[in-house]
Amino acid sequence: MMRAFVFPGQGAQTVGMGKALADASPAARAVFDEVDEALGEKLSALIWEGPSETLTLTANAQPALMATSIAAFRALQGEGSGLGDAAFVAGHSLGEYSALCAAGALTLSDTARLLRLRGQAMQEAVPVGEGAMAAILGLDFVAVDHLAREAAGDEICQAANDNDPAQVVISGHKPAVERAAALAKERGAKRALMLPVSAPFHSELMQHAASVMAEALAGVDIQPPQVPLVSNVRAEPVTEPGAIRRLLVEQVTGVVRWRESVLWMGEAGVTEFWEIGAGKALSGMIRRILPDATVRAVGTPEDIAALKG
Repeated sequence: MMRAFVFPGQGAQTVGMGKALADASPAARAVFDEVDEALGEKLSALIWEGPSETLTLTANAQPALMATSIAAFRALQGEGSGLGDAAFVAGHSLGEYSALCAAGALTLSDTARLLRLRGQAMQEAVPVGEGAMAAILGLDFVAVDHLAREAAGDEICQAANDNDPAQVVISGHKPAVERAAALAKERGAKRALMLPVSAPFHSELMQHAASVMAEALAGVDIQPPQVPLVSNVRAEPVTEPGAIRRLLVEQVTGVVRWRESVLWMGEAGVTEFWEIGAGKALSGMIRRILPDATVRAVGTPEDIAALKG
């Protein structure tokens, strides 16, 4: 059985995530301690105690979700299931950094600092209120991409996340996204939901953040990952550090090609996916993309114990 480890992105955060892991596993606790030290603050206290509105801020949510994923991964390693059990790693947006950290391409401290900077830069790229994102349910990527461009006018509106066969997220200037959401309903979408996010991620409006990340990544050591990363931008594996660096920059403004990435892994022989970290959002997407795949969430001590059973 060929397996892939996948790592969730923003939106999966909840106050208290990872606390049971840290209490049960010294290896997991050490992850949160190292992230706190790297950032020079007690991010772990915010993760476990809240408040939720502060944890949800992009600059906090991104390193917090990564810390929780790596804590689960290290706890899993402590029980004898490590990277050697995976043929590929992949992550949704910020989850790509978690995947690279798990695969040994980035150190934990560098990953935490990069994600703090990425979150800040993405928030600062567009004044609050000017950008928006919406999830379009019931239409495929080609249809949503077309209507987003149609609704854009003189503004920016584009398909941002190709999540699964019936869920595509659009991003751009708020009025254009609202026009596209209305148009999607006219074109037969089951639902068009404005998302509670503070910036238009994965759109051309994130160019400032891409420039910030290009400069930051240029100064960070990236090693070849121990197993290939299936890239958001390419929807195919990458192992060369220079290519990984370029793709992490392109990812800020580019489409998250999650549906295609999962399809590629399925065609490569992956039949089992382990979602490492908070929530089960990716598990639901994978089941809609590959209905015959086995999908497991690995985010609590109970999840890890069940894998041993």
